[in-house]
Amino acid sequence: MPTRQHSLNIRKPYFDLIASGAKTIEVRVGYPKIRKIAVGDTLQFTCEGQAFSTRVTNVKEYESFTAMLDAEDAAAIGGPDMTHDQLVAAIRGIYPPNKEALGVFALHLAPLPE
Repeated sequence: MPTRQHSLNIRKPYFDLIASGAKTIEVRVGYPKIRKIAVGDTLQFTCEGQAFSTRVTNVKEYESFTAMLDAEDAAAIGGPDMTHDQLVAAIRGIYPPNKEALGVFALHLAPLPE
């Protein structure tokens, strides 16, 4: 199956963490376009006129943000300075409970080959 490219808008602090390589897991909820992302696909993150592309190495689905954070590396999601509780608060600040109910996706990222 051919790989696809997807484009996602992202907030500036998280864009910078992905571009620097510090953030290797992007968290999203189960919107139809997110459910189409598969291992091997390319994700292009856009923010304030900038773009950065990565490759998807794994896609994991969880029933809640807390379940996802219990299984995933918090530093790979929010950077080295965010605690587990700060990360839950930040994610819930972006996605209200009705969005969390769509399912929580952890998209594992790697740099594109040069």
